[in-house]
Amino acid sequence: MKARLLITGALLFFAGILSSSAQTDTRLGAMLVYGTEIENPGIGVTAEFPIIEDLTIAPGFIYYLPKDESGISLNWWEINGNAHYYFSNTESLGFYGLAGLNYSHVKVDFDGSGWGGTDFGASDGRFGLNLGAGANFNIGSSITPFAEAKYVIIDGGQLVIGAGVKFNL
Repeated sequence: MKARLLITGALLFFAGILSSSAQTDTRLGAMLVYGTEIENPGIGVTAEFPIIEDLTIAPGFIYYLPKDESGISLNWWEINGNAHYYFSNTESLGFYGLAGLNYSHVKVDFDGSGWGGTDFGASDGRFGLNLGAGANFNIGSSITPFAEAKYVIIDGGQLVIGAGVKFNL
């Protein structure tokens, strides 16, 4: 229930920003990712809002696919608030560095039916920092493929590698 509320809130947030900053460089996108700490793929949404030349604000949300192993269920999602600085922005390629804040939430449930009947569940949320780089591949249309890699500096740390498409608005 909390996850649905959070996703709805994030979508309303994106919609509010989009209605207040309709520029040709504003982008909204979807991506597939892989997290090295959870060792699982995920799906996400991202956006880019120009602030000044070569600098954008890029909020995002990633939901990792649930993982079930030996009666243990793991759910993980993260919210990101990044800034992208474009070092190179040619007609065919836009290369950027990224830095920002991360909030990761993990929930673990243990089904104890096969282990004496005791169920157990716990969840935790942590703030961290994002550092990474990415590239937009300008193919001459309103759709822009992109690839991105970031390291989340948090307990245990996690490398997140992703790719997707952004739609110019």
